[in-house]
Amino acid sequence: MAETIPVLKDQIDNIGIIILNREKEKNTFTPEFAALLNQYLLEMDNDDSINVVVIKANGKHFSTGIALDQFPGKTHKQYLELIEQLDMHTKTIFRMKKPVIASAKGFAIANGAGLVFAADLAIAAESSKFGTTAINVGLNCIGPAVPLSRHVNRKKLLEMVLTGDMYSAAEMERLGVVNKVVPDEELEEKTMELAKKLALKSPLALESAKQGIHGIFDLPYEKASDYMREMFASLLSTQDAKEGLEAFNERRDPVWKKK
Repeated sequence: MAETIPVLKDQIDNIGIIILNREKEKNTFTPEFAALLNQYLLEMDNDDSINVVVIKANGKHFSTGIALDQFPGKTHKQYLELIEQLDMHTKTIFRMKKPVIASAKGFAIANGAGLVFAADLAIAAESSKFGTTAINVGLNCIGPAVPLSRHVNRKKLLEMVLTGDMYSAAEMERLGVVNKVVPDEELEEKTMELAKKLALKSPLALESAKQGIHGIFDLPYEKASDYMREMFASLLSTQDAKEGLEAFNERRDPVWKKK
């Protein structure tokens, strides 16, 4: 029997789709799984035919974290190397030019939750549940806490990481961790609806907006304002900005050149 490929990829028009495919193992992370996820993210970010990336999962659950059999019997150096590989996708998504949408269902736990937290946008099924649960097995979720810290305040972050409690999709929406909660049976449709909406926008404008919004969070208010002014001025100097304004005035659909 052929070995199951742990992560799959697809493309619909200009939407890249990454599919977590360790269904029987609840899409837990292994080095091979993490390497493929990161590889496909990089490939899609460098593919001019793709404007938006969607991450979804086969099976009942989005991902229940790192496979626990990966942990025993390693040196400190080996642990550093393992965790760097298992968490590389969070840095990659942050650096990507293109927006990434997570489509969460079932359990999104530990590293699985971290993948949702790291995505630029997230759609969640009503029945989905989220948790930074590693504390319950004597570890902790300080890796997923990094992207989570961009969404919730410090006290809530500490509560989530220190208790390991599970949270409903509705609570994640209230906290601003997911953008929208939808009926389970509509998850695929609503995720693609959002992806298609973004895919129609200027790729350069999307890139500028993503980079700018991520950038301002580490800056004082006035420096953030100056930074965004520079980002917007650079965008206005592009051919696509000119095309967008002309198309609006001429009441036609724009034709983006990515220049």
